[in-house]
Amino acid sequence: MREIVLDTETTGLDPLRGDRLVEIGCIEIYNRMPTGQTFHRYINPERDMPAEAFAVHGLSAEFLSSKPLFTEVVEEFLEFIADAPLVIHNASFDISFINAELDRIKRQVISRDRLVDTLLLARRKHPGVSNRLDDLCSRYSIDNSRRTKHGALLDAELLAEVYIDLIGARQSQLILASETRESRAERTGDMPRRQRETPLAPRITDADREAHRAFVATLGDKAIWNEFLGAA
Repeated sequence: MREIVLDTETTGLDPLRGDRLVEIGCIEIYNRMPTGQTFHRYINPERDMPAEAFAVHGLSAEFLSSKPLFTEVVEEFLEFIADAPLVIHNASFDISFINAELDRIKRQVISRDRLVDTLLLARRKHPGVSNRLDDLCSRYSIDNSRRTKHGALLDAELLAEVYIDLIGARQSQLILASETRESRAERTGDMPRRQRETPLAPRITDADREAHRAFVATLGDKAIWNEFLGAA
């Protein structure tokens, strides 16, 4: 199954009050494994950058002024995400900005039925504790040392790792990989010696042999066992 892990950066918190999208980062995963395919664009918001937002992501109005408008990247963005489910942390925030941009240029908005909100998943799995992305990285031993500021592509990469752990897919992959290695080893004869050896046969005593001879004697002179006993 193809899924897209997505993150955005913005000029603020509310698209209804004029805040705009400034960055989109997407990571493609297939069957819960990153494929290496990404989509990343900076976007000119056509407005100033509030100091509070700049402190979060470090994207200045001057830097963004030379970047394309959303309408110039929308086709490539929609082609990349296609009809795949969108995995987003606090999905209502990001999708509200994306849909505001789509609505602004009279394009069909993205249905919320497509969203997989990792914040809700984390709250169900880890109730009563903080479930920010940084907290989840720490909880699942994911290295987020590069995350000195927010960045859409980096945050999407980290979220992809978190998502795989959050739904237990990494453990399943490890089990499957282990089973695959053992199956391959069995086919090639490379199983460790302790796994290849059959259990030791039980020790046969003299009394066991005599009892067997007595049994064979009851089978008559033509019994095939007599050939084995004669060779013994």
